[in-house]
Amino acid sequence: MGWGLRLLSPRTGCRWVGLVIEPTAGCDCGCRGLRLAVFDCGCVCRCSTSGFVDLRGRDDDHSVLKYIVAVAEIGSITEAAKQLHVSQPSLSAALKAAEKEVGFEIFTRSRSGVALTKEGVEFLGYARQVIQEMDLLEDRFMLSKPAKQRFCVSTQHYTFTANAFVEMVQTFGQERFEFILNETQTHRILEDVKNRFCDVGIIYLCDRNRTFLHKTMDEMGLVFHELFSADPHVFLRAKHPLAGKASVTLKDLQPYPRLNFLQGSYESADFSEEPFSTELSEKEIRVSDRAAIVNLMIGLDGYTISSGIFPKYLQGRQIVSVPLAQKEKMHIGYVLCKGQSLSELGAIYVDVLGKYAPKHS
Repeated sequence: MGWGLRLLSPRTGCRWVGLVIEPTAGCDCGCRGLRLAVFDCGCVCRCSTSGFVDLRGRDDDHSVLKYIVAVAEIGSITEAAKQLHVSQPSLSAALKAAEKEVGFEIFTRSRSGVALTKEGVEFLGYARQVIQEMDLLEDRFMLSKPAKQRFCVSTQHYTFTANAFVEMVQTFGQERFEFILNETQTHRILEDVKNRFCDVGIIYLCDRNRTFLHKTMDEMGLVFHELFSADPHVFLRAKHPLAGKASVTLKDLQPYPRLNFLQGSYESADFSEEPFSTELSEKEIRVSDRAAIVNLMIGLDGYTISSGIFPKYLQGRQIVSVPLAQKEKMHIGYVLCKGQSLSELGAIYVDVLGKYAPKHS
């Protein structure tokens, strides 16, 4: 479903026209009840066949949408109230009022916390968009500031994605911006794209995980766009006993610790960031960030399997990559929602990523 912006006559008593985010196709009223309007006073409304209903009650600005986003991210109304500096009863009442207005439950509540309902997940994605548009509207027209750029990438743990991000910020970062590089777990990347937290998600596919991840993405309303393919390489410290070989086999690697990235509650070969993760290893260490992996490579003669794309200046000559003598291809690409186009900065970022493609691609 494609989305755009257009002007709308106010229906809530606001002083002037705001912005509407709406699908290009829908039901009789043209919106399927998903259209959102933002007005200069901060009112946020959702279209229904009976007209626009206020999602915010009488609160100032667009705080209720921010409340909903905060509670979804934290998973607890009590903890969210502390961080938002509001009372827990007030926050609970605001959430219930919002749910009553939209006509469905956004959260399920339990003793362990809160979780988004199916409708709440969809609503959250649109809420993020509205908050961003309202912030831009406020900065540009009310505070007379240059528009603040926002761009977010959620990615698996690749050095080249971070390097491309740096290049983009250096070249296109204006006076005011909020750029986010989120190196995280594979399922979290898909969730970030689905919920519109990030502009683009970066993952890889191979013969082993392709069917599963395509099915998962299809169920989540996501699409994978391939950028390039790469042969698997083994990352090692420069003085590792295997570093001087023209190529290595999985058997060569057996005596050394294998280093993999954690996938949290989605720990499985299908969500793994490393090819051949199903191969048995007597020594295995799981970590959450690239810095830890580099330290373990250097300190423990550990190894990890990845694309082999590793700009040397980021780690000097401490780390090298050696081709893995196994038949496999890593297909690296970006993920978007179905029908979603790359944002302007997203297109620039993807173009910079393409420069890191191996020559054979």
